[in-house]
This record gives sequence, structure tokens and C-alpha cells, in this order.
Amino acid sequence: MAIAYPMWLAWSKEDHAYHVRCRDLPEVLTAGSTKAEALEKAADALEVALAGRIEDEEDIPAPSRPRKREHLISLPAQLAAKLAVYRAWRAAGISKVALAKKLGIAEGAARRILNPRYGTKLDRLEAALAALGHRLVIDSRPMKRDAA
Repeated sequence: MAIAYPMWLAWSKEDHAYHVRCRDLPEVLTAGSTKAEALEKAADALEVALAGRIEDEEDIPAPSRPRKREHLISLPAQLAAKLAVYRAWRAAGISKVALAKKLGIAEGAARRILNPRYGTKLDRLEAALAALGHRLVIDSRPMKRDAA
């Protein structure tokens, strides 16, 4: 389930800051005075951009392969799981009402499952994915000692 988007990081002499961009999601644009701060802000900007696209029911591109000098920014587990449900729901081409019926829940509960800002429990996300013909796969990887 590890979803990570490549981010380009460049120093700006003019601003005295590191600028960060994501070629997959052009709305992700931020900066920080240090590499660590810029990458931290990039993670926040990525979450905001993806949540906005989910809320607006827009397409969300799969992450591209990273290029040289790009940094991979991973999604928090909760958002990655929500994104998996959202993509499966969009691929199914059904309404939120139809999703609710598949799950045997109220429409409001189905809307909360798709709401990126609502903390849906993992078992509910797994049930939604199963109803849509998918399953949730979780992975872990060692963290780098120097994250920046």
C-alpha cells in the first residue's frame, strides 16, 4: 500500500528557500528554508492536494517513477487506504448510494468512508474495498536515518 509521489527540490537564491514541486500533481507547490522543512511541507501539500481531489471527485494520477534527484514523499497510511477505496469506487462507476447498498450501510456512512478528512476505521475500509472487488495490502519499509 506504499504510495509515494516523486518531488523535485531546488534551491532558490532569490528566495533563500528550497522550492518543491510534484510533476504528477501540479497543485503541489511549496517551499522551506531547509531541505527538511521543504520536504515536510511537501508532505502536507501532497495530503491537501489529494484530499481536495477526492472531495472534488477528480482523477488522481498514479505516482510516476522517480527521476534523479527527486525525493519520494509517502502518504500516511489512513490517506493511502482512503485513496485505494476512492480509486476502486471510481473504477466501479457506481454512485455513493450504490456503494452504501453494497455495504449494507446508510448513504451518509458511505460518504464518510470516501471523505479523506474523516477517520474511518481500517475494517470499514477493508470492507468497502472487498465490496468493490479489491483488497487492502499493507507494507512496511525501513526508514532512512537521514530523512532529508
